[in-house]
Amino acid sequence: MIGLSGELGTGKTTLVQAICRGLGATARATSPTYALVHHYHAGATPVYHIDCYRLRHPDEARDLGFDDMVREGAIMLIEWPERAGDWAPPLDRHFRLSYDSDPGNRVLEE
Repeated sequence: MIGLSGELGTGKTTLVQAICRGLGATARATSPTYALVHHYHAGATPVYHIDCYRLRHPDEARDLGFDDMVREGAIMLIEWPERAGDWAPPLDRHFRLSYDSDPGNRVLEE
């Protein structure tokens, strides 16, 4: 369970693309901003990319299927996990991406 937070455009989806590619996903990861959840095949372990940005209230996350994903033993890459409140599973890692003073650089804080 990996959480990714940060302003819009700081590279959360780009990081997810790199992780999925490294895991051997057959499809290019894209932003699930409107679909909220994308599923990728990467070997025997399912990978889910969840984007909680559009959630207006944490209770809207109850229908995202977090419990099913956990039961599957899936790798979960969750953008904006704080918006899912208690519905999001406990994170193993939470990365906060931000810009530094040079807009061309990206900073990753764990």
